[in-house]
Amino acid sequence: MIRFPLPRRRQLRIVSLAAAGLLVASVATAPAGNAAVTPDAEAVATATTAQAATATPTLGVDEISSSPNLRQIANLPKQAPFNTSAAFNSDMAFQGRYAFVGNYEGFVIYDIARPSAPKIVSQVLCPGSQNDISVYGDLLFLSTDQGRSNDSCTSERLTETKPESWEGIKVFDISDKANPRYIKAVETDCGSHTHTLVPAKDKKSVYLYVSSYRPLVELPDCQPPHDSISIVKVPLKKPTDAAVVAMPNLFPDGGYEGSPGHSATSGCHDITAYPSKDIAAGACMGDGILMDISNREAPRVINRVRDTVNFAFWHSATFNNAGTKVVFTDELGGGGAATCNEVVGPNRGADAIYDITGRGDARTMVFRSYYKIPRANTDTENCVAHNGSLIPVFGRDIMVQAWYQGGISVWDFTDSAKPKEIGFWERGPLSATQLTTGGAWSTYYYNGHIYSSDIQKGLDVLELNDWRTWTANLVRFRELNVQTQAGYLSW
Repeated sequence: MIRFPLPRRRQLRIVSLAAAGLLVASVATAPAGNAAVTPDAEAVATATTAQAATATPTLGVDEISSSPNLRQIANLPKQAPFNTSAAFNSDMAFQGRYAFVGNYEGFVIYDIARPSAPKIVSQVLCPGSQNDISVYGDLLFLSTDQGRSNDSCTSERLTETKPESWEGIKVFDISDKANPRYIKAVETDCGSHTHTLVPAKDKKSVYLYVSSYRPLVELPDCQPPHDSISIVKVPLKKPTDAAVVAMPNLFPDGGYEGSPGHSATSGCHDITAYPSKDIAAGACMGDGILMDISNREAPRVINRVRDTVNFAFWHSATFNNAGTKVVFTDELGGGGAATCNEVVGPNRGADAIYDITGRGDARTMVFRSYYKIPRANTDTENCVAHNGSLIPVFGRDIMVQAWYQGGISVWDFTDSAKPKEIGFWERGPLSATQLTTGGAWSTYYYNGHIYSSDIQKGLDVLELNDWRTWTANLVRFRELNVQTQAGYLSW
């Protein structure tokens, strides 16, 4: 396993509106606290996929292939001390003219005022896998999900099972982008694999929903069963007072027990919040959940889904702009395996699209279809569904998404039952002879361009020119943390 926002109303600015025969599983749903059932066999036998994998010519090492509407305009390779193969680039966040990219060894701040010529502003060496990252105003947050000897950036690796091992959240002051300052650490139960930033309704603080999972046998100091998240409250005027204020149990019944090829639920991998709509979606290993977060310190699970046929590991989630759909990803193989091939097929290691029906606590998620890139990759390329974001298109539901060495896919799920790819870009394998971990970790759309954090190759910038997405150029954000989903005006 690789362990490797609507933000505040003022953060959103609209520049102009005037211009404006393969099988799938049905997926059982259950109310929070109830056990979901196995997919209905008749439905499995009669449903069909909207997309099937088709073979494409094998690319050579580092060879580029793309659709006509998507082209790379820049690549900035990793720089020392982050230029080793073990220093994986990870998640991204954005603010104004800057992009922030996590790395297993710390983080990098880029100036992207000229997207075709990004520049490194600063690099902060602060080891602590996987350094999931978010920003808010003058603050930057990092997740540490690796045992360290202490909470400093000069700590040493330490086995998580040792009582003195430290894991959690680190807070930096980034008011001076050239000289970030480490100002606070908050230890969290079982570490922080990822975190989700949720602004408080009074705008005086922000909350971090901290997700951690890992099998319980690896962390005997966690309180079993580990079915909780840690909620860290950060006062904006005094961030050094940041502290854990709640640890809600999301799975009082223990969650999915697991089965061969399907992960048991022992925590959440990732949570995506949509603060303006008071909802969040959790991808929790064996369960997908919908939450009410109107009380920021007491999120409530209102619906839960399982896929005991095709989903191996519920990894992440994305809402559509209306909040009426949610896309879950399945990280089959943990991100380190070659699963984009004809043997695995189009329904595993894929996205699953759900419509959200009903109102209030009666809302349920209804499975509609799967989506997977329609290209077969080689056995030396790790490839599976990973981090992506909405492209803020008016009147359509369109995402851009990273698929590790499967590259970058732009796809339309306006019709939940018939998703389709409308653009792609990818490199050939890192090696023609052996499986080598690499490829796009996170690929997000921000203010007119697509930015991709490649594990080994650094920062890629791409330009999308397509009649179906041109209205996205009318939307500008002052700040974007993709797991804190940002709404935009539409028609």
